[in-house]
Amino acid sequence: MTEARVRPGAGCCGRCDTCQVPLTVLIVDDNEGFRQVARELLEAEGVEVVGEAADGESAISEAERLRPQLVLLDVQLPGIDGFEVAARLGEANDPPAVVLTSSYAARSYRRRLAQSPARAFIPKGELSGEELAALFA
Repeated sequence: MTEARVRPGAGCCGRCDTCQVPLTVLIVDDNEGFRQVARELLEAEGVEVVGEAADGESAISEAERLRPQLVLLDVQLPGIDGFEVAARLGEANDPPAVVLTSSYAARSYRRRLAQSPARAFIPKGELSGEELAALFA
């Protein structure tokens, strides 16, 4: 079996010395088009997308089932919103890192972001594998 290789720094989890282990990500967004674009962008940068979910309940169950290192989580979801999902994921024994995302700027969510266990917020227009991997450096 051959080891997966990624460009140095791109999509690397930051937990290894050789950067041969890609970051694993679950994409959560109610917009199928965004999930597809995000998957293509991240995979092109060496990130392993292990799954997708379209709502908060599915996000929680998929995160438990797939055990990704990182959950890319839209703020506005049907049912349970991204902030509540982040809080619930943060209660797990070995929680994934959570990065919230939105079409709106961070200032739109300033108070809720300050109280969230999420590791970061990245506007959808600035999403990249390098941005996600930098959170593990």
